[in-house]
Amino acid sequence: MTRHIHLVLLASLLLAVPAGAQNREHQQLAADVRMLQEQAQQLSLTLAALNQVLGEALKGITTRLDASNDAMRKGFADQRLITDELSDAVGIIRERSDDTNVRISSLREELEALRATVQALQQAAVTAAAPAVPLDPNAPPPDPSQLPPPAPLPVPSTAGLSPTRMYDTARADYFASQYSSAILGFEAFLRAFPRSELADDAQFHIGESKFNQKEFSDAITAYNLVIQNYPGANAVPDAYYKRGFASEGLGQTDAARASYEAVIKNFPNSTAAQLARQSLDRLAPAQKPR
Repeated sequence: MTRHIHLVLLASLLLAVPAGAQNREHQQLAADVRMLQEQAQQLSLTLAALNQVLGEALKGITTRLDASNDAMRKGFADQRLITDELSDAVGIIRERSDDTNVRISSLREELEALRATVQALQQAAVTAAAPAVPLDPNAPPPDPSQLPPPAPLPVPSTAGLSPTRMYDTARADYFASQYSSAILGFEAFLRAFPRSELADDAQFHIGESKFNQKEFSDAITAYNLVIQNYPGANAVPDAYYKRGFASEGLGQTDAARASYEAVIKNFPNSTAAQLARQSLDRLAPAQKPR
């Protein structure tokens, strides 16, 4: 549209001026037009060159960004791998540390048992080395029926035994249904190693052995010792539950219900609590209407 207006104005000027003047003006305008065209071409070339330079620069920047992203991803992957390896190493160290602590505890208990054995042997040696009372040669011979029986040597039966060996032996008797032998073994274990981590389990298995022998009162006593002497131990919830079961064996429904309610209250997420809920549901029909 602008070009059309310029042509109209140019034609008006050509008509308004003389022919010579019109020729000079025409030549001047033609020269200006050529100059403008050349400048436009140069500007186009310059713009094309700039576009090319910018495109190459963008390609270079994109390549660098991709390389940087790849390096960052690789770095993150390496860090994650190192972190995983460190986590595995820490887990192994923790397991070995726990195993070492267990071994140290077992060795400490064995040393205490050996110390008790040595003291008993020393006491026995002192007793044996005591000088005998001289006898009167003129006195009548003593009546054999009035002589006191010889005192046995106070040597513990657990000398040289480790806590794990003693416990495993007693537990083997328990699983073989040799309940009397198992009770003796667990009681000897508790006397020798009262502070062992397996002490609560040993006391609980005494109750289990009594329960399997239908000695419900003694079983309740054994379960009570678990609850009283080992608070927070893993055998306590089972002791509450089995105490209720033994109370049922004696016909003491209220006591049984109290034991079941105690384990549900104190250990709601334990397996013993789930069994106790089932037992309460079983006892519910036996409740007397108020």
